[in-house]
Amino acid sequence: MQGLGTLPALVLPALLARAPLTPEKVTFVWGLAVGSAIARATTATLADTVLTVRTTDPAWAREVERSRALVLARVQQLLGPALVGSIVVARTRS
Repeated sequence: MQGLGTLPALVLPALLARAPLTPEKVTFVWGLAVGSAIARATTATLADTVLTVRTTDPAWAREVERSRALVLARVQQLLGPALVGSIVVARTRS
């Protein structure tokens, strides 16, 4: 028997697969993958299987870089590995 904690992990990707790929969907998935603190400090856009993450704060850029493999796995679980192949972190000026 699986715990209730695994239910969202099984159901959410199926529900997301039915929704069209929009900037809002990418933002939603980004927030789920990284949590609210990083999501507030960054923006994420998807183009040609590359998820580009932008932030004005070098500390948040380092945090995303440090956890890139884990975040990529989470995003791929939610959107699908065919849609997201890599993550690029870009620091922008404020």
